[in-house]
Amino acid sequence: MRYHRLRFDIWLCLLLSVGLSLLPANLVRHFMPKNYESYVEEHTVAEGEIGGKAGEDVFRAENIEDLETHDTFTVISPGIEYRNRGSGYYGNRYLQALTLPSGERVAAAINMENVQVEGDYYTGEATLPLGKIVWEDLTENESFINQIEYTEPLSRTDFYVDMMGNGGKLSQEDYTEPVVMLAQILTVVIFFPLFHALGSKLGIFPAFFTRKKKKESEWD
Repeated sequence: MRYHRLRFDIWLCLLLSVGLSLLPANLVRHFMPKNYESYVEEHTVAEGEIGGKAGEDVFRAENIEDLETHDTFTVISPGIEYRNRGSGYYGNRYLQALTLPSGERVAAAINMENVQVEGDYYTGEATLPLGKIVWEDLTENESFINQIEYTEPLSRTDFYVDMMGNGGKLSQEDYTEPVVMLAQILTVVIFFPLFHALGSKLGIFPAFFTRKKKKESEWD
């Protein structure tokens, strides 16, 4: 196996660029908490809205027929079975294979923040958030179907249950770090060639590209 060492000038320019990238990274970390507060406010679902906590007056669905005959509903799930039967990404939605009390299985986007658990987390009763049916042909996404039906097939694939609504908040770290990383990458991409060009102009570094001299003609 052959190893290729980077030239000293490249290492130095990278080091300078990475060091400089800490400045915009710190600025992003300073200002992002305010943005995160607005993000949290926008993605907090109130009771009575899809993805919000289901009150006592919300219909408790037992089977698929109940889902189809009610505009909104909730489902009572034992323990954590609602998140332990398969899952997958359908577009930008993360859907769980939800087992209804009847034993039928449907795909559901669940706002975990508004799941209400009575008793032990693993063995108690979980009242899922307020939900509704969204009609979609889930089989159009073959990769998703293979993921969510890895252990058992769904009873229906022409809809999924939306118990997410506008919820599904990221943690502050997950919300902030991608922006921080992007700021650092852009800084390195912009300043690495600038540092090297400046060093080359001052004669400190060799140029990246050197023009080949034309061979003199024998007739000259």
